[in-house]
Amino acid sequence: MKRKLQAIAVLLLFGLIKLPVEEAATRQLRAARLLSPPLDLSVRENIGQMSFAAALGGLRSLIASITYLQAYQAWENIDWAKVDSLFQLTTTLQPRYANYWDEAAWQMAYNAASSYLNNQELNSAVRGKLYHDHIDRGIAILRDGLRVLPDEPRLWNGLAEIYERRQIDPRKSAECYLQLLRVTKNPRYGRFAAYQLALTSDPAQWQRAYDLLKSAYDQKQRLPTLINTLKSLEERLEIPANQRIPDALVPIGQNQNQAGPLR
Repeated sequence: MKRKLQAIAVLLLFGLIKLPVEEAATRQLRAARLLSPPLDLSVRENIGQMSFAAALGGLRSLIASITYLQAYQAWENIDWAKVDSLFQLTTTLQPRYANYWDEAAWQMAYNAASSYLNNQELNSAVRGKLYHDHIDRGIAILRDGLRVLPDEPRLWNGLAEIYERRQIDPRKSAECYLQLLRVTKNPRYGRFAAYQLALTSDPAQWQRAYDLLKSAYDQKQRLPTLINTLKSLEERLEIPANQRIPDALVPIGQNQNQAGPLR
């Protein structure tokens, strides 16, 4: 009996020594984004006890796939609140899967926002508010996703496009394109940032745009939109004539039979 008690005591002591080591290792893995965060107990209320148990048992991906499909069923029924709620569950279950964050934001900022804007059963003031609220919701979703995946190009691109096309905020859009440039090293995103900065009313931002486009031009980039924007900035910034690029304005739409401007 004494030996059994001694054995139990040794196991307990070993467990106490091991516990802080395992906790520290878990924190490091989560900090390095190699381990998903623990599930909040509130998730159980939304997905049910059996699904919650399955998620805890390592089937989070499967449960996330189910809630994702349910979100699309809610979309077919034009139930935007349910779409948002189900995508929140999906991203909670699989926070490191960028597609879920991207699609959740797209549903809110584009589908839901446009649906409310075009709903003639609502008065114009309500339509406008719901439109902007759902664009803001799409932005919030992508910001949440970027806290988990700070270097995910798809999320930065989605955020840049919402600021550019839906919220019409050139400066914020430009900052997102610059993040894309940082992450991908693709020079096209530097140009996209410059085009957005050129749309602002701030001369300091025009200078940033000019510097980005002049750098691209010096690297032998000769796209029509780049040249036209650069020449416009030369005028606004009063760049001396001997420092201006020699190119003439390019008629957009006539370059290499393109349907639209090349960026």
